[in-house]
Amino acid sequence: MKYNLSDICSFRKGKTDVSTLDKGTYISTENMIPNRGGITTASSLPTVDLTQEYKVGDVLVSNIRPYFKKIWQAKFNGGCSNDVLVFAAKKNTDASFLYYVLANDEFFTYSMATSKGTKMPRGDKTSIMQYPVPVFDLNTQKNISSILQSIDDKIELNQNINKNLEQQADALYQSFFSPKSGTQGKLVTLDEYCSIFTGKKNANASVDGGKYKFFTCAPEALQIDSYIYDGNAIIVSGNGAYTGRTRFYSGKFDLYQRTYACTLLDNVNPEFIFPLYWFVKLELSKKIMGGTRGSAIPYIVMNDLAKFEFIYNEQTFTEYMPIFKSLTEAIQANEFENENLAQIRDSLLPKLMSGELDVSNLDL
Repeated sequence: MKYNLSDICSFRKGKTDVSTLDKGTYISTENMIPNRGGITTASSLPTVDLTQEYKVGDVLVSNIRPYFKKIWQAKFNGGCSNDVLVFAAKKNTDASFLYYVLANDEFFTYSMATSKGTKMPRGDKTSIMQYPVPVFDLNTQKNISSILQSIDDKIELNQNINKNLEQQADALYQSFFSPKSGTQGKLVTLDEYCSIFTGKKNANASVDGGKYKFFTCAPEALQIDSYIYDGNAIIVSGNGAYTGRTRFYSGKFDLYQRTYACTLLDNVNPEFIFPLYWFVKLELSKKIMGGTRGSAIPYIVMNDLAKFEFIYNEQTFTEYMPIFKSLTEAIQANEFENENLAQIRDSLLPKLMSGELDVSNLDL
């Protein structure tokens, strides 16, 4: 037996005053992260007086290009753009269960199949509410959401640990390496230590379920079956809304044609990659974001990276390199664990929703 989605939830219709919002409580499609990644801080607030409201427990889904799978369950009250759908659970439905109904790949596939438009498809609200959903009693709903939520809680814990580790690295950099630290040494440029290159592929070269990471200018890496480099690298987004976004990766990967990789020259101590990563992330990215070329679409060029200057003090580098290394490796280990946890969650989700895994009698 199946319900329609409209039997377990409705679209929230209220409005909220934009003056009560900030960049942390305003949600648009731009600050929702693909592949169920949640949200990040908005870049700006709307100029209108009122906008769509959402409340704690509501499920927000980006209605533009549903294949991006942008979804988030609200942990606080706020407002969002009209391109974000707000689902409120009815009394017969556990709010977290509703989230996982909508987080299922089957929902996004259905939303795309019934969407309108080709260049920028939008979900059809009438069709969305006709999406068939499984019938479970409230106890089973809570069991399903509890199992999946325990995985998401661990993912969130790792994310919070990483934020703390990043703050430690930032404090270390500001104290001993930033221009304001007063550290004396030789003024050098990044290209004295790194080879800098871009990829050759378009973003549509990605392959679902590919073997390797494919870094584009988007926040989340895609997958691909080829690789351009194997090893430690500093990855920098070269254009678009995330210009200057910097990440560290160790392993095989490929690159979009406007994404840069910085890898150490053969004659450089391999441990140098760790402090250099934080220099680029914490200092260069700020300069890039403050002075990108281009008005409509910001971008950077090779020289912005190659001629990035920093102070090199051998004693300070040698002393703090191991700390930068341990922080970086701990962060990446948590990121890898989160990827594995997400794969487990995403494989369990459809089996729980279909009833293939029966959890109705579990005492959770």
